[in-house]
Amino acid sequence: MTDSPPEEPALGLDLPEASAPAVTSPYRVLARKYRPQTFAELIGQDAMVKTLANAIERGRIAHAFLLTGVRGVGKTSTARLIAKALNCVGPDGQGGPTITPCNVCEPCRSIAEGRHIDVIEMDAASHTGVDDIREIVDAVRYASVSARYKIYIIDEVHMLSKNAFNALLKTLEEPPEHVKFLFATTEVDKVPVTVLSRCQRFDLRRIPAEKLAAHFADVSRAERVEVEPDALAMIANAAEGSARDGLSILDQAIAHGAGAVTAEQVRDMLGLADRARIRRLLELVLSGDAPGALAALDEAHALGIDPTQLLRGLMESLHAATRAKAGANVGALQSDEERESAEAMAGQLGWGTIHRLWQMLLKGLQDVDSAPDPREAAEMALLRLIHAADMPDPASLVARLSGHGADSAPAAVPVGNSSGAVARIPADFRALIQLLEDKGKHQLAVQLHDQVGLVRYAPPELVLRPARPLGGDWPREFAAILKAVTGASWEVSLSDEPGEASLLDQEKMAKERVRADVLADPNVRAVMDAFPDAELETFSTRGS
Repeated sequence: MTDSPPEEPALGLDLPEASAPAVTSPYRVLARKYRPQTFAELIGQDAMVKTLANAIERGRIAHAFLLTGVRGVGKTSTARLIAKALNCVGPDGQGGPTITPCNVCEPCRSIAEGRHIDVIEMDAASHTGVDDIREIVDAVRYASVSARYKIYIIDEVHMLSKNAFNALLKTLEEPPEHVKFLFATTEVDKVPVTVLSRCQRFDLRRIPAEKLAAHFADVSRAERVEVEPDALAMIANAAEGSARDGLSILDQAIAHGAGAVTAEQVRDMLGLADRARIRRLLELVLSGDAPGALAALDEAHALGIDPTQLLRGLMESLHAATRAKAGANVGALQSDEERESAEAMAGQLGWGTIHRLWQMLLKGLQDVDSAPDPREAAEMALLRLIHAADMPDPASLVARLSGHGADSAPAAVPVGNSSGAVARIPADFRALIQLLEDKGKHQLAVQLHDQVGLVRYAPPELVLRPARPLGGDWPREFAAILKAVTGASWEVSLSDEPGEASLLDQEKMAKERVRADVLADPNVRAVMDAFPDAELETFSTRGS
């Protein structure tokens, strides 16, 4: 008996049921997917949360709240959290207002999903007129349908017209007990004072970059995406304190990186210049290397780096050096290399140079933004920086012209004398003259400054070359004065040996050199050419 082939099952009777196609939920951007659902998830606003918690715990809940702050810091999210906190009834339905809403009860879930009938959200940017506010004024008289409080959330409230604000004032001042108003705005200065005085105001702060970076790292792990720490730092800095902006950038970076995000990808995506490249460029500028700086600028242009971003990067590096010089804390997201570079630069630059470079960078940034060719404007800005980097600041220039620079009077040097006591000997001839001036020997100090040249200063030996006769007893009398002033015994002699010019003549020559340097400056030359009658004037800070 042969085996007969198995019978084909009847169609639709014995076949297994076809599995239903998987239903995929629509993609939600990260900024919406990770919107905070509890106050604990609201980052960077601890002071506001504490105030709200105390108010709810003590039953001192204001009838109107005004939430201010820059974009993306959580104003609307906070308004919704407040709405949940005031209307939460707990999992058992018996709870009251709480700073920790359960997110389980029907009011919490419906508010989070934006479908609660008693929580009304309105965008003042598209509902600016008095008629829109009149609807609210008429509706507040009726009790809430199911919630504890009827809540009106008005976003961008500063967009309301003057008449709309006026129509709201009376109701805002004395609303029914079951009504709460929550206003959000990015421009609080445009909100009338009459409205501000009727609200409890919360200023939501920019979120620190380090907290944003930590938050983005948590989001990346939840999304199962590997993101380099440097990439997170770049995104956090680019967000400028806005969680929403940062999450949008992270969303774009994840799509750009196809499962993994590197710092190089984020840098390319944002059009940022490499920080190491920026530091090298700033070093070339400060060293006066014009060909090297222009070559670095050409290289950056070839890589597609925007000139505006390049100058902003230079400003960031200079600002980091300024903070380091002032002894302030460095940014938490800075690398060790960046911190070391900022500290090294801070040690090299004086305050005058830093402020001058900053102003010139600021002017260069404006030129780049308005110039027909941004690259050419960036080149001109760099050349101005190179030329100005080694110029003395006004204070140093005045000191040099007046001969009273910071280094003109070195500290005294302690020397033991024959009696065993310690005398204090000025470190150089100029310091000796200053000591005599300080001790009231004005005439002698002027004589030494104007009428003698130094041949040798080797305390306690002093050899001078007079420009005019001083008298045979002058060295002995001068030595006695020096002993009385310094406590040491001096050997003072006059000589015809070649020596230095008098300090007065040295200062005159220094002034002429400075004057020649200033007149040789291209900018000064251009001014003199434009104004032929102009003259270069000098002044002295020495007292009369």
